[in-house]
Amino acid sequence: MAEGRPILDVRDLVRVMGTGDDATRAVDGVTLALNPGETLGLVGESGCGKSTLARCVAGLLEPTGGAVLLDGQPVAGMGAAARRARARTVQMIFQDPFGALNPRLTVARIVEEPLTVHRIGDAASRRARVADLLERVGLTAAQGRRYPHELSGGQRQRVAIARALALEPRLIVCDEAVSALDVSIQAQVLNLLADLQAQMGLAYLFISHDLSVIRHVSDRIAVMYLGRIVETGPSDAVWSAPRHPYTRALIAALPGAGGLDTARRLVRQPAGVAPGGCRFRPRCPVAVGRCATEEPGLMPVSGGQAVACWVGVQDPA
Repeated sequence: MAEGRPILDVRDLVRVMGTGDDATRAVDGVTLALNPGETLGLVGESGCGKSTLARCVAGLLEPTGGAVLLDGQPVAGMGAAARRARARTVQMIFQDPFGALNPRLTVARIVEEPLTVHRIGDAASRRARVADLLERVGLTAAQGRRYPHELSGGQRQRVAIARALALEPRLIVCDEAVSALDVSIQAQVLNLLADLQAQMGLAYLFISHDLSVIRHVSDRIAVMYLGRIVETGPSDAVWSAPRHPYTRALIAALPGAGGLDTARRLVRQPAGVAPGGCRFRPRCPVAVGRCATEEPGLMPVSGGQAVACWVGVQDPA
């Protein structure tokens, strides 16, 4: 983990979706930091707010409250020049590579487009840069002349990665970047991302609903539930000694893990926020009286972890 100022600093972030009676706090007071060269894995069920948080970090959505800082500078309220500079710091890789690529452009044109938009280099230098990027992600010059529909899903995701690298960002937000791929292709793309991180010193905010993938790629893990972070810590610590009952359920529900049926019943129960209390209480098998009246914030525990749980904060011993 790199020392010094975080490249990403999210402070008490709120994003409300909808209006009036339909308004939902998709992100509800999230605080997290990501250091240069580090991978922070963000995991949780579909609908918990992961993608909304990702889009706020990438500047695709404006926060309702709180702050997102890149290299110590607030993202909100940026002028046009600052927004262009931000694009050279943070890029995003989406879940569906086919939907994220312009079907009317060749692969080479797709990868070159950010360079053209940002007026980087002349035509010859851009072509050379595109050739280098395609080689970095394991694609050939011949594939650069093809269109997205002529490539496999894994190849299209490699194109998306090459495009994200074109502006030499320091942070890449990977929003379910491998979930649409076959397992064997997932492994290839994950290995590619790891190699690129080692070569270029990239930081990743890696978002997934699959905790086994998150464990494989992450230095640290943040577990999200109904818009809030309920547990954080080093990857090995969260995996081997989870403190929050929701984290335990996610781990137990993985193929080959014990307690599969119980865990699946737990995570499939209707979610709901208990007014004044812990938002996980309606689904929690270990809730105590305090859980009905006070919502816990993240509290530090041993192992470098923090947990938002009145029961989980107690020493397991």
